[in-house]
Amino acid sequence: MKKDIFIDNNVASKFSNPQDPEYIKLTKWLMFFDSKEENKDNFAHLVVSQKLLIEYFKSSKGATSSSSIPVIIDTLTREGRLIKFSVDEINTFKQVYFSKKVIKNFESNHQDWELLPIIFLSDRKFALSYDDKFTKDIESFPKFTATVAKRPEDLPYND
Repeated sequence: MKKDIFIDNNVASKFSNPQDPEYIKLTKWLMFFDSKEENKDNFAHLVVSQKLLIEYFKSSKGATSSSSIPVIIDTLTREGRLIKFSVDEINTFKQVYFSKKVIKNFESNHQDWELLPIIFLSDRKFALSYDDKFTKDIESFPKFTATVAKRPEDLPYND
């Protein structure tokens, strides 16, 4: 099982300086990689889609610190630790699990619905988000159990 995590765009902005101690720990966890280790699954992976990558880059224009989300994404990509779900994978998930009843109960905005499959297709189903409505949709999604938190210290990401 990969040590993967979903990070909502509203949290990604916390990676630029200055960071609080918990975001420093999360950044170190994301960035640590020993290329001599044969099993990449032992290291952090970030789950994304093309839509989420676009959101990250739009909201972090000009961010150049070594802890900014574009630098983290670049590092994870080079090391093969960025898990990018395709439009087809996301659409297939939605066709199977987004019934009219499920959609009717969503509280988040329509754009966030595209992000839900990324979480549920990931290995650990861990998410960081400040958005209360999106969080509610994650926690109440039928047939899946995900762990979502607003702060890194409230999520067992490094276990």
